[in-house]
Amino acid sequence: MNRNRVVTARSWAVSLLALACGGGAFVLSLAAKWIDLRFNDSPSMPTGLYIRTSSDSDSTLAVFCPVEPFAKLSVERAYRSRGNCPDGAEPLAKPIAARSGDTVELSARGIVVNGRLLPNTAPLETDTVGRTLHHWPFGSFVVAPGAVWVASSYSPRSFDSRYFGPVETSRVREHVRALLTIR
Repeated sequence: MNRNRVVTARSWAVSLLALACGGGAFVLSLAAKWIDLRFNDSPSMPTGLYIRTSSDSDSTLAVFCPVEPFAKLSVERAYRSRGNCPDGAEPLAKPIAARSGDTVELSARGIVVNGRLLPNTAPLETDTVGRTLHHWPFGSFVVAPGAVWVASSYSPRSFDSRYFGPVETSRVREHVRALLTIR
């Protein structure tokens, strides 16, 4: 009879612990939403927590839904998971590389902003499974008012402005900055 009580007590303790963990995760997710925390696990940026900024002037990252035909391409190739963009996939979060008035040069070497080459931005000919990638036309561009160029110098495989060009700022859903990341 003592053995049954021990098993019952253990089962009860395990159930209580599971309930507490589940409740804690729920409370944590609500708190994260309340303080505008976002989790990034995309290989384009360091994994971690990002927080919404109060203005775009102090942000380093733009969160946006890509336009067609790039939206469809990124969904078909599974570059983006399910989410709340009009195409049913998640928005992209990318570092802002250039803003209105900046000069951007795109070449086989990569993206150069105001004379500075950004590391890891050379356009690739194929993606990780060997499918052809088409880069934005090579050339020099002055970023227009109401636009930004986004590029990840963190990952050479980022799907960013080297493939789809400038992003209209009206498409930016929010601006975020890194809060806690793991490199």
